[in-house]
Amino acid sequence: MAGSSHGHTPAAWTGVIIAVIGFCVAGAFTVMAQPVGFWAGLVIVALGGVIGGVMRQMGLGQPKTQAHSAHQPASATER
Repeated sequence: MAGSSHGHTPAAWTGVIIAVIGFCVAGAFTVMAQPVGFWAGLVIVALGGVIGGVMRQMGLGQPKTQAHSAHQPASATER
């Protein structure tokens, strides 16, 4: 995965950071036994995925050509 630059885009970083914040919020409210805050944290997690997807559609994600070439096996000359 490291050779394919998987996740090294503004869309990926933004989505993951928002999702981590949501997990922290949900975890904190779980410890405080506050169900409404827990569900609000899960909404933030989902929002991170939506924002990351929108940013990818805006061109801030990994281009489709790179994503597909990363999953193809190496040719005999590259080995």
